Amino acid sequence: MSCSLSIRDLFFTWSKHSHFSLRIPNWQIQTGEKVFLYGRSGEGKSTLLNLISGIESRYSGEIQVLGQDLAKLTQTQKDSFRANNIGIIFQQFNLLPFLSAKQNILLAQRFKNKNQTYTAQPEDLDAICEKLELSRHLLSQKAMELSVGQQQRVAVARALYGQPALIIADEPTSALDTQSREQFIRLLLDSAQSSTVIFVSHDMSLASHFDQQVELAKIQQQGSKNHVA
Repeated sequence: MSCSLSIRDLFFTWSKHSHFSLRIPNWQIQTGEKVFLYGRSGEGKSTLLNLISGIESRYSGEIQVLGQDLAKLTQTQKDSFRANNIGIIFQQFNLLPFLSAKQNILLAQRFKNKNQTYTAQPEDLDAICEKLELSRHLLSQKAMELSVGQQQRVAVARALYGQPALIIADEPTSALDTQSREQFIRLLLDSAQSSTVIFVSHDMSLASHFDQQVELAKIQQQGSKNHVA
């Protein structure tokens, strides 16, 4: 089976004076796996996601995402690669408040390479929105007019639209109650069946939904973890 993620000899620190460092000698995620990544606050979970998605570039070692060595890409190429292959669900959702829900979902498509093998179609969006219970009326509303739960579903739709091979979710359930968290996890995993998923959370009650549970401390070498990710 092929790997969606392969990390070897990764070392990251903010600066030579920083007390924080992230060291991962060897870690792989197989294509299609659903991984629950957990660890203490400040241990580097969000930093690791930024490295995997190409948002953060200051590191040594090797990070291969979907077979692509990120170090061999320019920042512009990384941005394009991320837009074409990775769906990201942020903790704060990162919706543009004055755009409609639909405009927020479609926004990432502007950065995609038009020559890619798969091009998202309007009917794909309809299918995603139906599964996420996003009505036409709701899609026409501005993001700032939506409830937290509705904003969350819009963020999931944005991440799923275009059938990305890899979906990264950074603490997306932190603002939800227990019942809503369970519903969200089932919705996400049901909607992302063909994608590899890396889901970061400190809520261990959600771990059983995933194929693999990974503790960050177990995959990295001992180091200072004082920096808040």
